[in-house]
Amino acid sequence: MQFQVMNSPFNQEQADLLNRLLPTLTESQKVWLSGYLAASQTAFVPATPEAPAAELPAGSTGQTISKEVTILYGSQTGNAQGLAEKAGKTLEGRGFQVTVSSMSDFKPNNLKKVQNLLIVVSTHGEGDPPDNALSFHEFLHGRRAPKLDDLHFSVLSLGDSSYEFFCQTGKEFDQRLEELGGTRLCPRVDCDLDYDEPASEWLEGVFSGLSGVQGGGTAPAPAAPQVGESAYSRTYPFKAEVLENLNLNGRGSNKETRHLELSLAGSGLTFEPGDSLGVYPENDPALVDMLLEEMKWNPEEMVTVNKQGDIRSLKEALTSHFEITVLTKPLLEQAAQLSANESLRELLSPGNEEKLKAYLEGRDLLDLVRDFVLWGVSAQEFISILRKIPARLYSIASSLSANPDEVHLTIGAVRYDAHGRERRGVCSILAAERLQPGDTLPVYIQHNQNFKLPKNPDTPLIMVGPGTGIAPFRSFMQEREETGAQGKSWLFFGDQHFVTDFLYQTEWQKWVKDGVLTKMDVAFSRDTDEKVYVQHRMFEHGKELFEWLQEGAVVYICGDEKNMAHDVHNTFIEIIAKEGSMSREKAEAYLADMQQQKRYQRDVY
Repeated sequence: MQFQVMNSPFNQEQADLLNRLLPTLTESQKVWLSGYLAASQTAFVPATPEAPAAELPAGSTGQTISKEVTILYGSQTGNAQGLAEKAGKTLEGRGFQVTVSSMSDFKPNNLKKVQNLLIVVSTHGEGDPPDNALSFHEFLHGRRAPKLDDLHFSVLSLGDSSYEFFCQTGKEFDQRLEELGGTRLCPRVDCDLDYDEPASEWLEGVFSGLSGVQGGGTAPAPAAPQVGESAYSRTYPFKAEVLENLNLNGRGSNKETRHLELSLAGSGLTFEPGDSLGVYPENDPALVDMLLEEMKWNPEEMVTVNKQGDIRSLKEALTSHFEITVLTKPLLEQAAQLSANESLRELLSPGNEEKLKAYLEGRDLLDLVRDFVLWGVSAQEFISILRKIPARLYSIASSLSANPDEVHLTIGAVRYDAHGRERRGVCSILAAERLQPGDTLPVYIQHNQNFKLPKNPDTPLIMVGPGTGIAPFRSFMQEREETGAQGKSWLFFGDQHFVTDFLYQTEWQKWVKDGVLTKMDVAFSRDTDEKVYVQHRMFEHGKELFEWLQEGAVVYICGDEKNMAHDVHNTFIEIIAKEGSMSREKAEAYLADMQQQKRYQRDVY
């Protein structure tokens, strides 16, 4: 396309410049430029003696929309924080003045001063806010929440549709902001595990709302890596070579825990203790073969695996691209549309919620096609309703300072029986049975600012990590040994048997001997007649633990959320109440204050 002076608002010199520039631009540069130009316009251009007032978009109020944007995130593992920061960079590139903050760092009383608010929040556990969103969520839903009639807002909610309370926290924020008088810049978007595309569409809607444009608009282009950043990410994972794959458990153990050492050489990836590694696994070939056999599909049939039109063999698609081990309500609803099976429709009918919940628990895609006879559905139709196979996040078990160009993981193999079949963890069994030194794994770094060593190396640490929850504390100790940190530290570790299940035993004992680790208390539940867990050891040392808390110690908890983390949390409250001679209510407030000060951090799953 050539600009002509006669049919454009440009003079000849401007048209010549544009005609020289435009053919040299890439598609992403054109997208960025169009967005930049759109963002530089306000919703209302006042009339001047030379020009009439610009026509407003339908539904506009006629007021200039503020260029100041506040983005608050609530994040447990770092996904919501990463999206919030990317959104901030993108909007800054379009001329907006952006403040990005964790909800725990934001002063709630400042909410009345905010005109444009973006919420990016995940849902944790059974519909709960992430730890760093608790206080803000409580404030907003309490009596002190202000009227927000002048607020424009939008919510991006992250979740997992295999959970009953999918994106619950985001839904609650969205509803509450509306109740307080806020006006949506664009509708809330609820993201499943594969959140990149819907998050991008949400940001497009936000950008249109902020620019006073109704509908349309160009999606903001992804931010290019900054100087010093790796080119590899969640979207473009690095293929890390396996250096070591060892079983940490002794002979006769009921468990199998793999210690993986991966090479990051040449990746440019960096991390800090407390961060996680995202791993994209492959499905069990045996399960893939059973699914293909059950549906009588040709493994070599070519299918389209994404919106970009990439084509793979059906077997490769089921092995590497799609989730086949988890059932969700949305998946069953889409399967019911492909099939005339009345039993499936009945399961999904109103009033059968508990029956549906029970069916989803512990079953996979093979169960679905066997139980509801979905034969006759084409392979392409079937895979079109499947989720992308999600990455598995593992707490990093090594320090980059101590092990340059390497990252270590501690992975417990998952095997159990349910509904008449053995079930196997996707990534854990890949590591336990099929992954050999020399193989590669697609990986990326998941930064987690909510689980970090204190900046002051003299700060005392209290670490509670039963089982594979020990992983990040190994990285903490490696880092502290490497940097010569002098602060005292205390580890509580538990598992089944001392002889077979004391993970990294020689390393911990050496750190105690060398003074890197000050104290260590262990609990092996199957070695005594009465089961003893880490919370029992904590209570035994309650007086000294409370003294450490009074001295400013930071508490870290890693591991199982449903049982261990809940029990440990209650134990801390009981210790604080007893040793601090205070009521349970005041002990809870004490712990909440520690959380606000980032002195109570959890990495639970």
